[in-house]
Amino acid sequence: MAQGKAPAIGIDLGTTYSCVAVFQHDKVEIIANDQGNRTTPSYVAFTDRELLVGDAAKNQIAMNSKNTAFAVKRLIGRRFTDKIVQEDMKYWPFMVINQKGKPALQVEYMGENKILAPEEVSSMVLSKMKETAEAYLGQKVTDAVITVPAYFNDAQRQATKDAGEIAGLNVLRILNEPTAAALAYGLHKKVRDRKHVLVFDLGGGTFDVSILLVDDGIFEVLATAGDTHLGGEDFDNRLVNHLVGEFQRKHKKNLRNNPRALQRLRTAAERSKRSLSGSSHASIEVDSLFDGIDFSFDITRARFETLCSDLFKKCLDPVESAIVDAKIKKEDINTVLMVGGSTRIPKIQKLLREYLDGKDLSKSINSDEAVAYGAAVQAAILSGNESKEIQNVTLLDVTPLSLGTEVDGDEMSIIIKRNTRIPVKASHNYTTTSNNQTGMRIGVYQGERKLVQYNNLLGEFQFTGIPPAPAGVPSVEVTFDIDGNGILTVTAFNKSTSCSKTMTITDCSGCLTEEEIELMIKDAEKYKAEDDLQRNRYVCKNRLENYVYKIKCALKEPAAQRNLTPEDKQTIIEVVDDVNQWLDLDSNSTKEEYIDQLSKLQNICSPILSKMHVENEKQNNAPPAGPVRSQSEESDNTGSDNTLLIVVCIGLLLLLLNVLYMRLW
Repeated sequence: MAQGKAPAIGIDLGTTYSCVAVFQHDKVEIIANDQGNRTTPSYVAFTDRELLVGDAAKNQIAMNSKNTAFAVKRLIGRRFTDKIVQEDMKYWPFMVINQKGKPALQVEYMGENKILAPEEVSSMVLSKMKETAEAYLGQKVTDAVITVPAYFNDAQRQATKDAGEIAGLNVLRILNEPTAAALAYGLHKKVRDRKHVLVFDLGGGTFDVSILLVDDGIFEVLATAGDTHLGGEDFDNRLVNHLVGEFQRKHKKNLRNNPRALQRLRTAAERSKRSLSGSSHASIEVDSLFDGIDFSFDITRARFETLCSDLFKKCLDPVESAIVDAKIKKEDINTVLMVGGSTRIPKIQKLLREYLDGKDLSKSINSDEAVAYGAAVQAAILSGNESKEIQNVTLLDVTPLSLGTEVDGDEMSIIIKRNTRIPVKASHNYTTTSNNQTGMRIGVYQGERKLVQYNNLLGEFQFTGIPPAPAGVPSVEVTFDIDGNGILTVTAFNKSTSCSKTMTITDCSGCLTEEEIELMIKDAEKYKAEDDLQRNRYVCKNRLENYVYKIKCALKEPAAQRNLTPEDKQTIIEVVDDVNQWLDLDSNSTKEEYIDQLSKLQNICSPILSKMHVENEKQNNAPPAGPVRSQSEESDNTGSDNTLLIVVCIGLLLLLLNVLYMRLW
């Protein structure tokens, strides 16, 4: 019986950790990776032998920090000159370079320098999540819903969608993370009453606040606010800065220019930050941190809260903004849903509780898995799953930021206001500013400032072919169309000629061209082929090492001591030693070389070991030792046994005849 198409999956592509889930058998299942973990580090490592993603990449970062990429979500869809990018670069051990105005990562992979776009690195994490789902489902997965922070702009959403395409996924929807979390909460708790839910989503690198109205299966986003550059990574940076200062104060040495030392310190700082969520103090100890100096430091929760106090307080501004935009009061909020690993920090919980006048904070769903849970539900809905559990679920989302164009005087002309329900389509008429003007530059901006120079330029295009006319006479209608993914399409319509033309934004900082995407897809296939080659190589290496181990064990068995000649033992020992030396010197042997070594070993050892086992079987199957008996004695004994048997049979026959005679009588 042929297998049906694999169900669509939901992927939470996080800054520090990612998670994948699937809706099947009327419930959501969070899928564990090959290490048995339900979340996977969003780390990608490039080595001289292979590409590592997830736990394996994070585990080796101290030894290979320059070629291990993490927190790439903070780069996606941004310009290289962005202040945020420039600030983050100070803390990353890997190199970020300027490639045509966009940030790109430069790493060394298998002896070659590679330049990778953030979308390409993110696609490697998505590929890992895709493979995790395929291993669990036993089928090839193609369809997925991928989540992004609600405050991601158009460029960042498009870049995330591109990353999914590079990973070989058909992206059904780009879904806002808080919306996904609210969906998870609504289904998990089976909410039927009308409720206002505030989702406080603070993760590793981004922060979102959304207010939703949940009413009998309808999830309507009323307002959203946030900061695409606020999260656990920033708290880590504050702590690392403090520790670097302490090291310099104690030992008069500056380790800022040593990437390996900084990364080891960052790992220890992150661990202590997690400990402080459940303890009043934590110890930070790093052996031989810099110039052979051991570093130890005790950090209290109070000191950590002081270091990050301004960042913690910054989390309240979006909460206030979202409540105002939703046109509700604080007391109207029924549930405060905590999502994201950083919401475990006690000080953040305390500040939020105080701001909301003592309202309880809901931790009823797993903060690390809620977003993937909701994404899996949305994936099931979009792929046509007919489960009664999700039949009546409807999502109504909003656009996070205002969208508009530049008009004379550097002003922002808003076409779509923020927190407008999507999908949405809106138009505005524009005209020329000078006589006989035949073209018009249309800049597409996203943001809330009155002047465009303070907003985010998504792109620009030239609209030409306007008939010459006095200034103010021509009329060009510009239409902004936002789809369900929150991705923008811009069209222009010349009213004087009744001609319309769809315009693509050609200078979008976060958008890849079709050619770039196609090239990256080919590179992804190349990486996969190289990974498969390395995997097969390691399988062959493991087989060889296992065979060597089995031979060593066999030589220690009593049978080997009894049945192998000294010459046979010496032959096996010599050939095993040769293979061991070859393995010790092995740097980059091929799969075929491992197979040849195994074949050589088997050809020499197998006949000798087989002979040993044959001799052992003979000994095990021999009759037990006893007194010696002559053949004549054996014959005589057999004869007496037969005579006894005949006498017994005759006696039984006579007894039977006697019984019959008595009955007849």
